[in-house]
Amino acid sequence: MDNKPFECHQCKESLYGQKYTTKEGNPYCVKCFENLFANICEGCKKPIECDSKDLSYKDSHWHEACFKCAKCVCSLVEKPFAAKDEMLLCIDCYSNEYSSKCFNCKASIMPGSRKMDYKGCSWHETCFVCQGCQQPLGNKPFIPKQSSLYCVPCFENQFASRCQSCKKAITTSGISFENQPWHTECFVCTNCKKMLAGEQFTSKDDDPYCIDCYGNLFANKCSACAKPIVGQGGDKYISFEDHHWHPHCFMCSKCSASLVGQQFLQQDDDVLCIECGRDL
Repeated sequence: MDNKPFECHQCKESLYGQKYTTKEGNPYCVKCFENLFANICEGCKKPIECDSKDLSYKDSHWHEACFKCAKCVCSLVEKPFAAKDEMLLCIDCYSNEYSSKCFNCKASIMPGSRKMDYKGCSWHETCFVCQGCQQPLGNKPFIPKQSSLYCVPCFENQFASRCQSCKKAITTSGISFENQPWHTECFVCTNCKKMLAGEQFTSKDDDPYCIDCYGNLFANKCSACAKPIVGQGGDKYISFEDHHWHPHCFMCSKCSASLVGQQFLQQDDDVLCIECGRDL
């Protein structure tokens, strides 16, 4: 027969007829248990007694009566709450003090609610919609305009410029020519279809041409070298009757002296300086 006395593991006082509790298989009187093991209430800073309900959140503990909102002191027992800087707050107080405000409806975005963020502003998920069709944007691509957001189809229909060539909306960078917008990939030579972005080009009847095509199709031919005179970059050229010359090609047919700004004589298709003309 086990004659071991039934006593408190700490103070050794008899537990017969007394309230007690156990910890790791050892019995303790209420006083010793509370002194040794009871959690300290975050509200009143007193031990939470054995016969009191212990409410815990993130390693902190409260008496049931002390588990209150730090702002309005309403009870948080079995109610949703939020934490801010080690304070517990009811949802209403947290929303009023700290919640983001929806850019659209201006109401608070409640803790735990899904919100959408863009450039420092927040929306309720249901308020994050296209200004045009009012459909939720979610994770779809969108385009901002002033303080509004638009899905791509609505933006293209309402605001985007239309390419002069393909007539489709220009949503990224493009090219302006003759006050008309073009997609970069659509701005090509009318004749050879070479892309003209970043290249020298000229125009004929409002149509763009690369320099080579323009020269071959439309430019006057130099009477000396027979190459096109395209006049690009502001270059000048010399014309006399039905003949045309590049400035560097306008020279005496005999002595090759430059005739730019000089008197000259014409003999058939040749031009001569005055000196060479005297020898005729």
